Amino acid sequence: MDNYLVKAYGFNNNARFYTANTTGIIKHVQEIWNMWPTSCAALGRTMTMALIMSCTYKNDEALNIFVKGDGPIGKIVVETHDGKVRGYCENPGVYLSHNNGHLNVSMGVGNGEIEVVKDLHMREPFSSSSPIVSGEIAEDFAYYFASSEQIPSAVGLGVQFDKDSKVISAGGFLIQLLPGYTDETINSIEKAIKELRPCSDMIKDGMSCEDMLNEITKGDYKILEKRDLKFECPCSKKRFEKGFVTLGKDELKDIINKEHGSDVTCNFCNKKYHYSEEDLNNILNKMEK
Repeated sequence: MDNYLVKAYGFNNNARFYTANTTGIIKHVQEIWNMWPTSCAALGRTMTMALIMSCTYKNDEALNIFVKGDGPIGKIVVETHDGKVRGYCENPGVYLSHNNGHLNVSMGVGNGEIEVVKDLHMREPFSSSSPIVSGEIAEDFAYYFASSEQIPSAVGLGVQFDKDSKVISAGGFLIQLLPGYTDETINSIEKAIKELRPCSDMIKDGMSCEDMLNEITKGDYKILEKRDLKFECPCSKKRFEKGFVTLGKDELKDIINKEHGSDVTCNFCNKKYHYSEEDLNNILNKMEK
């Protein structure tokens, strides 16, 4: 079973744990964009982190994440809400590796910042940011939690590929200390992480989210919740009509007269929508009423 998350307390209720398997979601994203491994690893790690973070908030609160690096992958954009996610990166065709054969995600992402925008149903969305400290995504979010949210956290994220560069496993974990934690809790978590295999290895070998949780806590945990996760893009032809409206009447008339129609592609799911000349005239007529 993939595409689900487990939330638990552990280490005598001094820490909160999230473990997630996102293999099916990241496979789907790679397929719709024909993504190369380094781009897919960076986006997949970010999407996994976003899904975990979405499950730390209430179901009706939305989260947008922007990884604004200056590397060849370009900007990474992820939107998530209630265990549902969609995302893209500006350049899906990046494949960089180290001399040891491991993917060089850090070079692909580059330097810059992470911005997290939360829609908490207040007057304005809440925005916070932190610098990209490594480009490996997991370390960057651990730093984000410590610096922007003042929550000591450990993050593990991974996407693994087969010899044909196809996704075979993806997932991650988030560990956050709770008020009242002790030095013993910190030492236990540090020891567990030091001994832990990469989460993508564990998932590839068939370990469940519960198995990963057990591996981290050595059995000292209590499961609070299980959540299904999925890729979902709410785009539609009707939604994209708003984009033509924002162009203004003169520019829309120009498209009608010169192009006699228009094609729009969703940045998140790569779905294409065709607007005939009649469709565009109908939009124009609505604007002129």
